[in-house]
Amino acid sequence: MKRLSVAILALAGMAVALPAAAQFAKPEDAVKYRKAAFTVMAASFGRIGAMASGKAPFDAASAQYNAEIATMMSKLPYTAFGPGTDVGDTRAKPNVWTDGDKFKAAATMMQDEMAKLNVAAKSGNLDQIKAAFGPVGKACKACHDDFRKE
Repeated sequence: MKRLSVAILALAGMAVALPAAAQFAKPEDAVKYRKAAFTVMAASFGRIGAMASGKAPFDAASAQYNAEIATMMSKLPYTAFGPGTDVGDTRAKPNVWTDGDKFKAAATMMQDEMAKLNVAAKSGNLDQIKAAFGPVGKACKACHDDFRKE
């Protein structure tokens, strides 16, 4: 019983700490965080794209690995678009903060399409990966067109 109580208290403490962990000491830290998440996601997505386009040999295990990483990373950057994080070295347009619902919808669309790519990659079938790759790219482009400075 004592161990159970300690475990419950530890879990409760972690649950309380999670919101604090999502905060950033400075707005610039949030910008760095989201840029890093997007960079890793883009690199993994790009490796799949190279295979899908024939620029790199198809490797099912590599496609699965990179799709898993890209899918996980697709969920990370959006917590770092909080109020006041429109500063410093950012390519985000101001409407990220003024049209939050549209921005969130674009992020969700990309995440949903990325999840479909992940499922396709797990099949090990290059044709399924190719079919799922395009919609992810379109979702990324749509968000960049609306919310990213060039």
